[in-house]
Amino acid sequence: MENGLIEPSKHENKRKPLSDNLKSIFFLLPSWVLLLIFFIGPMILTFIFSFTNLALTGAEASQLQFIGFENFTRMFQDPEFRTSVWNTIIFVFFSAVLGQCFLGFLIAFLMREKNKTFRRVIGLIIIAAWVTPEVVVSFCWVAFLSESGTANWVLGLLNIEPIAWLFTFPMASVIIANIWRGTAFSMMVFQSALDDIPKEVEEAAIMDGASRWKIVTKITIPMVKGTIATNLMLVTLQTLGVFTLIYTMTGGGPGVSTATLPVFMYKQAFVSYQLGYGTAISLVLLVIGAIASLIYMKTLKVKV
Repeated sequence: MENGLIEPSKHENKRKPLSDNLKSIFFLLPSWVLLLIFFIGPMILTFIFSFTNLALTGAEASQLQFIGFENFTRMFQDPEFRTSVWNTIIFVFFSAVLGQCFLGFLIAFLMREKNKTFRRVIGLIIIAAWVTPEVVVSFCWVAFLSESGTANWVLGLLNIEPIAWLFTFPMASVIIANIWRGTAFSMMVFQSALDDIPKEVEEAAIMDGASRWKIVTKITIPMVKGTIATNLMLVTLQTLGVFTLIYTMTGGGPGVSTATLPVFMYKQAFVSYQLGYGTAISLVLLVIGAIASLIYMKTLKVKV
């Protein structure tokens, strides 16, 4: 009480009128409906169908049955599934972690001290690959690596026999193509984070006699650790779902040498028409993505 007046309690000040709560619910309702229809609903259906014999042809197509863990038992006994898991790990590690994230950080770091014109020109060249549709990128790389493509033309100038790149080095080919296309995203993310680091901090370290390497490892990287973790998660999850690029360039072949989990899932669901089995594979893909995200957060000690 002050000057004979009773002050309202803090709890009463924070309490919102019922009409405000109803307005908030009303404006958020369309977003929740869209989220339910296009995200939560399909996830629930995927989980349910993974325990069924859902198929597009045959007796299973007319008689949907709950078969428990039969799809998962069949999956873990399938040698092609184990090969596709290994292919996925190789593709994600070299394409996302060592490729896009490392190269994106390196480009952003090297461009940090350059003038605006240079940064814009290089940035536009790199971003051009990112904004190009994935199927177009795939056909460009098929043409580049074909028997009469640019890669073999360069080898011819060096008197080296042409190489059937997509048959001799199929995994390396799709990894390089995906790095070429996706590095721009990591570059932009890291460029924004590096620009936010106060120059005074690094200048003080230089005055104290710190080497360039120590500044990068002890100051720069720790200050963008959260951005590194976020970018790793986003790029890893995006790379886990890459399908068009691989399927257009190699079709998962030769044999199953580039058949990652999305390609294997597609073949089982829409080539063999076993949708129940395909949805079970998609659940495994979802679990792998969740585990990778947890590992990144645990390793880099990022709080969510």
